[in-house]
Amino acid sequence: MSPINFDTFIDRRDTASQKWERYRDTEILPMWVADTDFMAPPSVIQALQKRIEHGVFGYTNTPSELNELIIQRMESLYQWPIKADWLVWLPGLVCGLNLACRAVGEPGDHIIAPQPVYPPFVSAPHLSKRRVIQVPMQQQGERCVLDFTALEKSITPDTHIILFCNPHNPGGTVYQEAELRQLADIAKKHQLVICSDEIHCDLILEPGLKHIPLATINPDMESRSITLMAPSKTYNIAGLGCSFAIIPDEQLRKQFNNVRKGIVPDVNLLGYTAAIGAYQAGDDWNKKQLDYLRGNRDYLVREINQIPGLKLNPIEATYLAWIDISAAKLENPAQFFEQAGVGMSPGRDFGDSNYMRLNFGCPRSMLEEAVKRIRSALLKHLPA
Repeated sequence: MSPINFDTFIDRRDTASQKWERYRDTEILPMWVADTDFMAPPSVIQALQKRIEHGVFGYTNTPSELNELIIQRMESLYQWPIKADWLVWLPGLVCGLNLACRAVGEPGDHIIAPQPVYPPFVSAPHLSKRRVIQVPMQQQGERCVLDFTALEKSITPDTHIILFCNPHNPGGTVYQEAELRQLADIAKKHQLVICSDEIHCDLILEPGLKHIPLATINPDMESRSITLMAPSKTYNIAGLGCSFAIIPDEQLRKQFNNVRKGIVPDVNLLGYTAAIGAYQAGDDWNKKQLDYLRGNRDYLVREINQIPGLKLNPIEATYLAWIDISAAKLENPAQFFEQAGVGMSPGRDFGDSNYMRLNFGCPRSMLEEAVKRIRSALLKHLPA
């Protein structure tokens, strides 16, 4: 197998890639949906090859080996002792958000979600026949965090669950212990469940920061938590569909499982296989990936902040840049950047049209070309 080289461009055209098919037969660089353009870790590829050579692909139970890997991982990374029966395996994290919305409360209830945020945080309550209450986040220095005062004021008698995202997508914020304690205190005071999307937990870029699962803050918070994680973003295996929920409370877990019956399929065997390969021997690969992503991030922050009309704050986690385009005064930002040859996610999809989200999980040469195109287009657009 070839040595790891994140600079290598891997042609994903004609592979039915969702990311690349959007701009098929154009010169637009796809930098929108959150998967990377890196080859998965050798341990994942080897595990898949071995399993495929077996040749039989029947119905599959969750491998006990995988449960044990997650138990060990939570203990070693976060000093969080969990049990195997707390784990609920899912074919994707988004279905976990939807199940959480259905598992708590009743149709017509209110569900609190931050804004801006990953779009399923808004669609999941609606699909669950709940009303979403979006609480604006606030800027604290160069960090975008929950406005805890506004959040608490938004709680109604019909509110039973908060959807939380840490590390935050799209802002890249890694919540600190004091902030998590504040959120946990609100949940306890108002007897709320919190569904915490922690899918980017292994993608902490800023040295000195660490991910803290919300459920580890105290026993009360653990008992009212649904924690969603997956290997998909970290190891670039989203197409294999393997995620999990950690639900310590037995009654809450029962409610969660009840609403999935007959609707949500089990994880496929290759998804399980890839997850084992990732968690068993993928951490050294991820350390190299994180080093590469830090380089991409530092380059992007430096360059974007030199382009008139744009601003980019430091990114603590994820490979997603939340770029402030408000000063550029663009009538149709997504179309403008596509015409410049760069396909990004429009901020309006996340709740703030003053931003664009750019995925920098790609070879540096591709990122440099994207920056070149963005700079050229804005220099032509803005008056001298």
